Amino acid sequence: MLFGVIGDPVAHSLSPVMHNRAFAETGYNGIYVAMNVKNIRGAVTGIRALGVRGASITIPHKIEIMKYLDEIDEMALRIGAVNTVLNRGGFLKGFNSDWIGAMNALKEKTSIAGKKILIIGAGGAARAIGFGINSEGGKLTIANRTHKRGEKLAADLGGEFIPVAEYRKPQWEIMINTTSVGMAPNTEAMPVKATWFEKNMVIMDIVYNPLNTRLLIEAGKKGCTTIDGVSMFVNQGARQFELWTGQKAPLDVMARIVRGALQKHRRSAID
Repeated sequence: MLFGVIGDPVAHSLSPVMHNRAFAETGYNGIYVAMNVKNIRGAVTGIRALGVRGASITIPHKIEIMKYLDEIDEMALRIGAVNTVLNRGGFLKGFNSDWIGAMNALKEKTSIAGKKILIIGAGGAARAIGFGINSEGGKLTIANRTHKRGEKLAADLGGEFIPVAEYRKPQWEIMINTTSVGMAPNTEAMPVKATWFEKNMVIMDIVYNPLNTRLLIEAGKKGCTTIDGVSMFVNQGARQFELWTGQKAPLDVMARIVRGALQKHRRSAID
């Protein structure tokens, strides 16, 4: 069975390493490749014609692909983005595993229901995670640099909005960075000041390169529980694997191979 990640660019993606290792571990007859695609409509035709069993959809195609699918899962419709496609005999159904990945990563370290949760950012990842938080009964606040996007997302999610520039005394139990701030090569950057942290908060960063962002380092110094971006990435990939194969994903193996690949990349960059 053929699977792949579709996006532009995709050369950096760790999805092939992760999913191919999962196929090998479970004995599933599958191969997963990276497909650099600019024309998503043509790619969907190709998925049907070639019998591609499943695909991961990444930037910039998560929204546009929805126009060309036969069915879309209810949660993906609410989020307004698809990152997973399942092909059943030419019938293509779209799902969103990002929100499940984020919720599972959080629940490995903390409960969500009733917690005051701050999401930093107002892009697609923030939207997916926000819907997930709502489904788990969390109380949302959106923090964003630009008012218009932040206010719109907060309204859509039924939460509050604060501009990042307007510091308040920390009042959240969980904080999630959904922006790219702190991603390599700008590893010294942080989306908020360290004064936003208080002991016993849970701080999650969806950035996974570097593994330990400055945000997580500073949060750890304040005594916070930290969750790195690999946790969400692997958990969303596990959901994809299970949708495609009907088998339980080897989560620990997938996490180990991704962390190993990131460590190897880091050493190569240093050398």
